[in-house]
Amino acid sequence: MNETLSLLERRKSVRAYEPTPLSREQRDAIIRAALRAPTAGNMMLYSILEIEDQVLKDRLAVTCDHQPFIAKAPLVLLFLADYQRWFDFFQHSDVEGLCRRTGTPFRTPQEGDLMLAVSDALIAAQSAVVAAEAQGLGSCYIGDIMENAEIHRELLKLPEFTFPIAMVCFGVPTEGQRQRPQPPRYPEELIVFQNAYRHLAPEEFAAMETEQASVSSEATNAGQRVFLRKYASDFMLEMNRSVRALMKPWIGR
Repeated sequence: MNETLSLLERRKSVRAYEPTPLSREQRDAIIRAALRAPTAGNMMLYSILEIEDQVLKDRLAVTCDHQPFIAKAPLVLLFLADYQRWFDFFQHSDVEGLCRRTGTPFRTPQEGDLMLAVSDALIAAQSAVVAAEAQGLGSCYIGDIMENAEIHRELLKLPEFTFPIAMVCFGVPTEGQRQRPQPPRYPEELIVFQNAYRHLAPEEFAAMETEQASVSSEATNAGQRVFLRKYASDFMLEMNRSVRALMKPWIGR
């Protein structure tokens, strides 16, 4: 198999790292890959916060759903959807004056701008993940950075037209992590459709019944377990609340 395809095939999330720090060359290769990622209109609608301060890492390990391995990760990168940089540039360039002269409506960043910036940030993050994997390093996405919006805005000094869409931890995997089996994925026929969306037939849902951990005696099947453990969980309720708070500057203007 092609080396790159093999790398993508074997990749898995890594949540335990050797204490070995990353070399400057390893870190720089990860950052360079992120900066070369595809981007809407070549605008690079993202910023990357490199979390070096141990106090910050310790705090994020708590605020991101109590995950201690975050504090121990040799490299932690936060990928922000970022229109603040361009909006600041527009103000610096007196775009409002241009709009007055030409009759062009002036506006602040809105929902479509946010979605483009989110796409840019996530594409950059995945490029960084692939670059890490190519160097024998492990990584893990932390979606919980979208929780506790007010805490994270203050902690990381995030302006209103940024959105913390993904944090990624990197490091040398422990031997246990190297040997840990990959989690299963759903079969292609449940995910890939031709030309139009297709609702799954009732008999196809059996392929989705991989959730084993029961959280309630009331749950009698995999769908109910996923609903209780993930969809209706306290952390997802908090994530939805926080996302609404984070989106407020982008909507209704």
